[in-house]
Amino acid sequence: MVAARAGVSTATVSLVANGKTRGRVSDDNISRVRQAISELGYVVDGIGSSLSKGVSSIVILVAPDIANPFFAKVIAGIRESLGSEYQLLLSVTDAGEFPRADDVRKLLALRPAGLLVDAPSAGFLEDLSVAGPMVLLDAPGMESYAPSVNLDVAHGARELAAHLAATGHRRVAYVDSVTGTATFEIRRAAFLDEAAACGIAVAHEHIISTTIDVGAAAVAFAAAWPRWQQAGVTAVVCGTDTHAYGVLQEARVAGVRIPEELAVAGFDDLPYSATSNPGLTSVHLPATPLGLKAGEQLRGLMEGRVLEQPQLTLESSLVVRGSTV
Repeated sequence: MVAARAGVSTATVSLVANGKTRGRVSDDNISRVRQAISELGYVVDGIGSSLSKGVSSIVILVAPDIANPFFAKVIAGIRESLGSEYQLLLSVTDAGEFPRADDVRKLLALRPAGLLVDAPSAGFLEDLSVAGPMVLLDAPGMESYAPSVNLDVAHGARELAAHLAATGHRRVAYVDSVTGTATFEIRRAAFLDEAAACGIAVAHEHIISTTIDVGAAAVAFAAAWPRWQQAGVTAVVCGTDTHAYGVLQEARVAGVRIPEELAVAGFDDLPYSATSNPGLTSVHLPATPLGLKAGEQLRGLMEGRVLEQPQLTLESSLVVRGSTV
């Protein structure tokens, strides 16, 4: 119908509808086809196309919690690297919970061109058992399962511990994520190890966990702070900046002066951390490059190229701001 209305072949309509006109279809025919599509309300049957080709143009991103603003930058990087030829579909669950393999397998019925998995567990990957192109993000220790792009979060964690020691802190508390993924385990372990080496004590009772949510972190800190203050805690390190925002919020309510009475730091270096009052000291994790590199790796696999570096690691760094000095 579109071809008849525009006075062109069905092959020309297909090229225009799928954005493959460069050097193949004249501007006049493109204009006529688009006008016919608009008049007829034609929509490309993506599922039918994927069935005929055996694969769609969909890329699925499996992530544990995109409520964390960090993921907005990761997604931006992925979309930039994939370009207009691929559509990004997100598979997420409630905060603090990782998608189940059964749920993701249902999406595989769409015949995706590739799969991106952020911060998976070994059990999830073994249960999923995907044969097609797949790239892992922020998945330390999972390199044997698929090509991956990781973050050296341990480096920044050690820098943070050294910074707090240099500014005189000797008793520190830690607010962790309940997600339980490897990246949070590594940043916590690296910080605690370096803190101990620098003479900083982080008692077991001074470590708490919440979902990655400002309100949840604020409530947990409010409940713990009286005990921490009595024990002489002078700094709180948070597994994410989002947790740290909750601590800063509740500290202001309680009249705690930052950083004179309590230093606060986080991980991720989200945009608001540079403009909060005071600015938040944070371990910078390159979110956009993480998404960009992962998308580039996956695109290479989907297009049949051999990856020169299947395993990539991006550096972290400490950004010191007013919340600790």
